[in-house]
Amino acid sequence: MPPSSFLLLANSLTRLHGFPRTPGLWEKQCFLFPRWPGPLLLEARKKSSGDLLVLNEADLEEQCVRGSGPGGQATNKTNNCVVLKHLPSGIVVKCHQTRSLEQNRKRAREILQEKVDIFYKGESSDVVKEKRESEKKKQEKKRRAKENLERKKHLKEMQTLDDQ
Repeated sequence: MPPSSFLLLANSLTRLHGFPRTPGLWEKQCFLFPRWPGPLLLEARKKSSGDLLVLNEADLEEQCVRGSGPGGQATNKTNNCVVLKHLPSGIVVKCHQTRSLEQNRKRAREILQEKVDIFYKGESSDVVKEKRESEKKKQEKKRRAKENLERKKHLKEMQTLDDQ
C-alpha cells in the first residue's frame, strides 16, 4: 500500500472512530495507531539507530493524560502518560512506561521516531534490518540449543547401553 493511500486510510479511520481534534478531549479516550496490513508496525522500539528520520517538533501534537493499569494512586492521580501524534503521517504513540513525565516524553519520541522511520522507509529502514538480524540470531541460538539437546540425549542413550 503506497504511503499516500495509507494517509487517506488513516484520515478516514480517525473520522470514523471519532478521534477528537481538540486537545481537551484527548484525556478521555485512548488513542492507538490505526493498523495497516503488514508486519512493519510491530518492529518499532528496538535499539536506536543513528540513521533514523528526524522529527520536526512543529509536526508533533503532545498530550499528557492519565495512564491506566496497575499502580494505584501513582497512576490514577497523575497525568504522566504521554500521547504523541505525528500530524503528517497520523501515527499516534502512547507511552506510560515510567512514573516520570520527562522520561515518558523522551521514550515516546524515540518510539515515534522509529515508527515514522518504518512508515516512510519501509523494508529499507534500519529498525527493520536490526529486527531481522536479531531474529536470525535467535533462530541460530535455538538451532544450536536443539542440537546440543540431541547430542546429550544420544550420549545418555549410549551410556545406558554400555551399562547394560
